[in-house]
Amino acid sequence: MAAEAGMLELPFVHDDQLTRCMRLRFQSLQQKNMRPQDGEKLLRPNEHIYRVDFSRQHNLRFLRWDIQLERPGKVTVTGTSQHWTPDLTHLMNRQLLEPVGIFWKKPGAKEVECNEADAQEFGERIAELAQIRKVMYFLLAFTDGLEPAQLKGSIVFKA
Repeated sequence: MAAEAGMLELPFVHDDQLTRCMRLRFQSLQQKNMRPQDGEKLLRPNEHIYRVDFSRQHNLRFLRWDIQLERPGKVTVTGTSQHWTPDLTHLMNRQLLEPVGIFWKKPGAKEVECNEADAQEFGERIAELAQIRKVMYFLLAFTDGLEPAQLKGSIVFKA
């Protein structure tokens, strides 16, 4: 939790079980030589599922993203419109929210950069969705050699 009064810091938690389940869906389709459903989003090797659990749902105002990357690379954070306990194994492209948050760290840089306008709009949308959700799921895509173990991330709200 954020140290300042009235702040709520909610971490991204890697959902290993859901990520494995979605990868099994992909393997199953390959083994059976079947095609995915029209519009189905299959998890790529560099994509992982994360969740944010809202300990508080009302009167949240988005303040900032706290994304730390241990090494240079890029992570794209995409929210999903799935409610409560989703079965994301059949995640459809239409369930992926816009805009996305793109965060990167250049070689030699100390700070993580982002497209601030999109990140701000995305954060505000998450604060609105928190009113009707206890949990929100995210698809994180890691590129440029970055891996999940090298990310520490959270969303900070004013409560």
